[in-house]
Amino acid sequence: MDLKSGIAAVVTGGASGLGEATARRLAADGAKVAIFDMNAERGALVAKEIGGVFCQVDVTSDASVAAGFLAARARHGQERVLVNCAGIATGAKTASRPKDGGAPKPAPLDAFEKTVQINLIGTFRCIAQSAAGMMGEASLDDGERGVIVCTASVAAVDGQIGQAAYSASKAGVAGMTLPIARDLSTEGIRVVTILPGTFETPMMAAMSEPVRAGLAAGVPFPKRMGRPAEYASLVAEICRNVYLNGECIRLDGAIRMAPR
Repeated sequence: MDLKSGIAAVVTGGASGLGEATARRLAADGAKVAIFDMNAERGALVAKEIGGVFCQVDVTSDASVAAGFLAARARHGQERVLVNCAGIATGAKTASRPKDGGAPKPAPLDAFEKTVQINLIGTFRCIAQSAAGMMGEASLDDGERGVIVCTASVAAVDGQIGQAAYSASKAGVAGMTLPIARDLSTEGIRVVTILPGTFETPMMAAMSEPVRAGLAAGVPFPKRMGRPAEYASLVAEICRNVYLNGECIRLDGAIRMAPR
């Protein structure tokens, strides 16, 4: 996939964090980028700075996702690259004892369901709608029609205490990578998933400095949190290297998460 040819790309969750870094990198490499996000103010600002287009999209809604793709394609044409970065992180123990000493209570399911709806089902919703559009396009070099990059997490494999919902949602993204790549193989559409470790994102910025320092110290090498630009660099390489397909790639400095 030659990004310098001015192909169209869509980045979900592109208003901040890993998604923003990816949108900026793809635009710098020559792609025409559409940002899907719920944060209209920030999304519009980033889109303006990179010469792209912003579409306010809720990935839990079929209609919202369809409208986003319609608007993006009206501006840039059919996307050949989709990067799924939209997601949330939640935490709750499966069951817990109240601090007041009352009876143990199970975790509320609404938070679990919301996490799966956004992280897993939202990712699949965007994949399916984008792939349908890609299938109508002519093949490029090597018979390729498009490439889809998904974002899971090392929590898909090394889930910590309180991460049942988050880990399940991200494990689902990793688990569907190969089947979807096989589904779309005859159409020349590749699917690759990245499993980031601890990265400098707005979510991490909200944590205290001691917590951030502890997370950085747990990385074997380099002893720091990952930089969004490093995630974006891997996305760019996945786009370029047509032989990368159906794979899940850890990007984590060799970290293996402890139980807590």
